[in-house]
Amino acid sequence: MKILHSELLIASHFRQSVFKNTALYIITFFIGILLLYATFSGWENYKNQNETSEKYQHESREDWLKNPDKNPHRMAHYGNFAFRKSTPLSVFEFGMEPFFGNAIFLEAHKQNTANFSEAGFSNSMLRFGEISIAMVLQVLLPLLIFFLGFNAIAYERENGTLKILLTQGINWKQLLIGKILGIASVIMMLFVPTIIVLVLVWLFFQDFTVTADEAIKMILFILFHLAYLLFFCVIAVLISAVSKTSKKALITLIGIWLLFTIILPRTTQAIGAYIYEAPSKIQFNSDIEKDILKQGDSHNPNDPHYKTIKDSLLRAYKVDSVQKLPFNYSGYIMTEGEKISSRIYNEHLEELLNVYKQQNSFSKTVSFLNPFIAIKNLSMGLSNTDYESYVDFQKQAEDYRYKMAQKMNALQIKYISNKKPGPNDKPLTIGKEHWADVEEFHYEAKTIGTILKNEAVSIISIILWIAALIILIQIASKKLKAI
Repeated sequence: MKILHSELLIASHFRQSVFKNTALYIITFFIGILLLYATFSGWENYKNQNETSEKYQHESREDWLKNPDKNPHRMAHYGNFAFRKSTPLSVFEFGMEPFFGNAIFLEAHKQNTANFSEAGFSNSMLRFGEISIAMVLQVLLPLLIFFLGFNAIAYERENGTLKILLTQGINWKQLLIGKILGIASVIMMLFVPTIIVLVLVWLFFQDFTVTADEAIKMILFILFHLAYLLFFCVIAVLISAVSKTSKKALITLIGIWLLFTIILPRTTQAIGAYIYEAPSKIQFNSDIEKDILKQGDSHNPNDPHYKTIKDSLLRAYKVDSVQKLPFNYSGYIMTEGEKISSRIYNEHLEELLNVYKQQNSFSKTVSFLNPFIAIKNLSMGLSNTDYESYVDFQKQAEDYRYKMAQKMNALQIKYISNKKPGPNDKPLTIGKEHWADVEEFHYEAKTIGTILKNEAVSIISIILWIAALIILIQIASKKLKAI
């Protein structure tokens, strides 16, 4: 209790001295305004995106169901839309969401990518990043911590009070922990109100009815950000403790901040993309088309692959023309074509995703050197605004598209005659009540288990950073000198 009392006394004294600096009030006010703006903009973005997604998903469904009697194959080409809704935590962490589309047009024989991203309709300023609560917590608060802590011990050394402190029964470990607690107590005056607002807004968006999965995401979001800010409190005090002057400590800390938040993230992304080069979109689509043509063209009646299928069907059913088959031949061929094109597309997509996975793995590995990358990846993962969430949306939409196309093909096989209508006959159609057989698309966000599995490297990185900083405090408390 005596040791704890000494540390709290040091923390209290540090906090009192900090609030004598007028600049702190100005900086705190500025960051507070940014947090309010970030909350408001996040609120607006979340509400607008989800209202838009719900509106157009509903309209798309109504348009689909209102189609008149029609040939099922025409309905497959008429297509449908898949929209992705944001999760409540995306209010605070925009992540990559502004740059990824939230709608995909789904049609037979063709896999489309997501469109209508916010960045696509915005000016170039969005490229510099949006102001979100996560950005303030991850980038600006560490800078404020360094501003508070650069002279925590270096100033004591400069004015000669460090020797006096150490001769009055205070040891280095107590001094370091006391200063860390002092900085943390000041930062908590911004962090705690932010978290309270965050939780209230988060609850409001879910009508105060929260699933266990979402609750765990929120708890981890808070705990990881708290640990992240404590990292910088420890780093600030340690650098101040080993620096001869406050000026040297400040320069070193600004250099660390630039390295962690700007230089390393940009550099690792560029290096990862250079080492694991991905094909262009044109090349990707071209390679798919080439492989599909090698397998056969389902729309070409003379294609060798499909001619073989035709001949085998005629032999199996002992008929001399496809018109005499007991099912619709065109629907059968379209089913086969969809299987082939989807398989080839998924194979190429997996190869492309493996390249991107290698790029992201390289970036995540660097999180062992940079806690900012680790917390950024975890924050985006928990908010479902990371790259994996975008890929998951694409896969869910593709799975829905394939089932929709094959459902239409199955209806054509079952209900459409092989006999082509005459010039004065009505087109071959089925009743519009069949369109309801295709269920509406619903995007399912990743569960906490999947997120933790995807972000295992980032979690291990943060645990190792905690262990490393504890060890550094132990070493520093034995090695540091007053002079």
